[in-house]
Amino acid sequence: MNLVAQPLSQEAFAAFGEVIEVGGAHVLINAGKCRRYTDLMQADIVDGAVGLSLFEAEIRPMPHHCDLLERHPLGNQCFMPMGNSSYLVIVAPDQGGVPGTPVAFLAQGHQGVNIARNTWHGVLCPISGTGLFTVLDRIGTGANLEEHVLAQPVTITV
Repeated sequence: MNLVAQPLSQEAFAAFGEVIEVGGAHVLINAGKCRRYTDLMQADIVDGAVGLSLFEAEIRPMPHHCDLLERHPLGNQCFMPMGNSSYLVIVAPDQGGVPGTPVAFLAQGHQGVNIARNTWHGVLCPISGTGLFTVLDRIGTGANLEEHVLAQPVTITV
């Protein structure tokens, strides 16, 4: 299967989670020198706590060949690029416990994503920049990772 990654937008990504970016309602702080965009992601965890981690991923060559999807039944995952990394976001709906047809998005360095709990998604896939990401996700005990190897890898271009 071949996919062309579409630009990431809140409307296109809504079925899979939230897009996090500046724009819209904000509050001026710091004597009017800073805009605060508040409450841009909703944590959805079954138990445990939300933790902040740093992920440092290798830059992936294009076209990208995706052969593995994963999901986290006990909590969402929020990815915010650092160092202006562009990256692919590969997601798929659930179809009876396995991934359905994948969809690919091209996220720019100013956009983050909050992948909803139990949503099938590809691994972190930066295609430019530093590959450094701030990640907010569930920290706790219990099985919070399911992996599915695709019978047919998906080739993604931009």
